[in-house]
Amino acid sequence: MMMQLETVLKEFGLDKNRVNIAPIDNGLINHTWKVGCGDQYFILQRVNTSVFQQPEDIAYNISEISNFLQHNTSGYTFVSPVKTFDGGSLIYINDQGYFRVFPFVKGSHTIKIVQTPEQATEAAKQFGRFTRLLKGFDCSKLKITIPDFHNLSLRYKQFTEALKTGNSDRIKEASSLIEKLKDWSFIVDEYKSIKNDSEFKLRVTHHDTKISNVLFDNDDKGICVIDLDTVMPGYFISDVGDMMRTYLCPVSEEEQDVSKIEIRPAFYKAIVEGYLSAMKEVLTEKEKGCFFYAGLFMIYMQALRFLTDYLNDDKYYGAAYAGQNLTRASNQIVLLQKFIEAKSELQNIEMNS
Repeated sequence: MMMQLETVLKEFGLDKNRVNIAPIDNGLINHTWKVGCGDQYFILQRVNTSVFQQPEDIAYNISEISNFLQHNTSGYTFVSPVKTFDGGSLIYINDQGYFRVFPFVKGSHTIKIVQTPEQATEAAKQFGRFTRLLKGFDCSKLKITIPDFHNLSLRYKQFTEALKTGNSDRIKEASSLIEKLKDWSFIVDEYKSIKNDSEFKLRVTHHDTKISNVLFDNDDKGICVIDLDTVMPGYFISDVGDMMRTYLCPVSEEEQDVSKIEIRPAFYKAIVEGYLSAMKEVLTEKEKGCFFYAGLFMIYMQALRFLTDYLNDDKYYGAAYAGQNLTRASNQIVLLQKFIEAKSELQNIEMNS
């Protein structure tokens, strides 16, 4: 594999005789390496074409966004891909796939798990800032890199279909979780209303706002967002909701001990205030009243997806151990229950932000 990587780097103008390559293991989808070339560093990635079936669409989106930001903003760090000799940003190697290279931002680092409200604030600022800087960009020009990625109506339909055609033993085993998700179907109804409401705007949306997709400087201040593979037209609830799903609880969706699942109000405040610091003048009044719904939307959708996959014998996510997707679904359902129970406290935070 190392020989192929050196061949790839040569196409990007990096001298294979002066490079050292080390894998980075914090990516869940693409394979990633850090490359040293003399006194410069780069990030090399192989695009996962099982998830992103048209890598050229990602390259197109990034190019369009890069061009817009270059001509319409100043002082914003945007990590544009390194060009190949023929001016492209992707190369294809037979039997290996599509590769790309990004410059490594000197003095930057990523955070795998959000640990403080201050980190959450900085991340929310950066995701909000990204969307705000692109408010003049026609988001309809963007290619859809994952069709129906955050289409809650579709996810609920897939769930109900799994109840008819899925593994009957698993359906019986998960009956109590199934009933909870049915009881919360009002979340789907609200999503349908949002899609038909002109007060909710389609904008350039990141769609994957985990903390590791923000670059921080040495003082833990946000620099910019990265990993733009899922950037598509979307609603603000996708970005805010994903932050709530992944920042509010001190444990991840893989935690099996549900007693550790909790909602941390200080992190909710950090997300709301951080995002509004960039987007307050952009969001409509109706959108500003839907921060709590954003959390409902994303936690519920992920619970649906995990349970649906479990009922369908783990065909989408797979399972590292028996019952993993059932565990994940249970985890997200407990998280959603605790989120709903904290509604009054969290909405009071909104009112004072």
